[in-house]
Amino acid sequence: MGQLLSNRGGVGGSNSSPASNESSSGFGTAQNAQNHLYRPSFLWQIFKHRRARGLRATVKNRNSIENFPDLYLLPPEIGLEVLKNLNATDLCLAACVWSDLANDEVLWEGLCMNSWGHCSAYKTWKEEGKSFKKLYLLLDEGCLTFNAEPMWGLQYLTRNGVLNTEPSEIALFFNSTNQLCWQKVRQYLNINPDVLDELIKLQSFKNQFLPNALRKFFQAVDSPISQGEYLHLLLDKFAVRFCNDNPGLSLVPEIVCILCYSLILLSVDLTSPQVKNKMSKREFVRNIRSALGEYRRNELHDAPGNNQVHAIPPEMAARLQAVAAVDSDFAGHLYDNIYLVGHVAPQRWRDDA
Repeated sequence: MGQLLSNRGGVGGSNSSPASNESSSGFGTAQNAQNHLYRPSFLWQIFKHRRARGLRATVKNRNSIENFPDLYLLPPEIGLEVLKNLNATDLCLAACVWSDLANDEVLWEGLCMNSWGHCSAYKTWKEEGKSFKKLYLLLDEGCLTFNAEPMWGLQYLTRNGVLNTEPSEIALFFNSTNQLCWQKVRQYLNINPDVLDELIKLQSFKNQFLPNALRKFFQAVDSPISQGEYLHLLLDKFAVRFCNDNPGLSLVPEIVCILCYSLILLSVDLTSPQVKNKMSKREFVRNIRSALGEYRRNELHDAPGNNQVHAIPPEMAARLQAVAAVDSDFAGHLYDNIYLVGHVAPQRWRDDA
């Protein structure tokens, strides 16, 4: 790791080095140094001069490079700054040369926190004097097992004291890592609604535009690849949380669900290469108004004494007011967001994690 020499280049690949070495090398004026720049003997004399000054330059031939300084010769803080840029595999290889530095707990704790933002062991692992390198290996093995079979992976983590069994702890673990296969996470959440509820509690959609809030939701809870009961469950839970976080919008969960379905269909239509005839804004607004009109007619049809306005229950009156709140301008803004920003349900976890 040093600076490559060539018969046609300057020191360190920069044409400014002859001028900077002019006074220290004793090669005369700047013009003379420039005349000597392209001579092989000039570069050789520079390195002889630097070695004589104790810069530890080892030169085997004119095209060799300087040896990288031994990390043990650097202050520990600088050595750790170099090694913290390595991943776990490279850090294990570095431990073959710099055992004390590469096995430092600070490095392995940072690797754990970067890959898994939360696990139950963080609370007591350091106090008990346990190795963070061992913790990293346990977390890595647990995630690999989870990606094969979710229940086995969580049993491995809980059995080794890495993760507690409380739904809130599991939700925090899911919410802070990208080392899990999104299909397996979805599979686990589908059969563990208590963990799904805790995961949704960790999200906040206050003062967010509906499409942006839906994107944030699907970044935490991956969307299924097809419509079904699980998608209905996700949207129902999202709608309730969105309305609770934004009471000033005069929306109700039923209306939010209708809008979310429309946004998902629009996202697929605009982003799918198989769809040649893309939906226009006018068509989208018309579809929204049509769906809300049908919802309003059903509400009025089911209302007791539908000829008497005062007989409509307050909950139904709120739903009817929410229908009126979604006008054509609001629907047009929804379309513009999808058109400019993109899909509302991007996949967060890698399938090949």
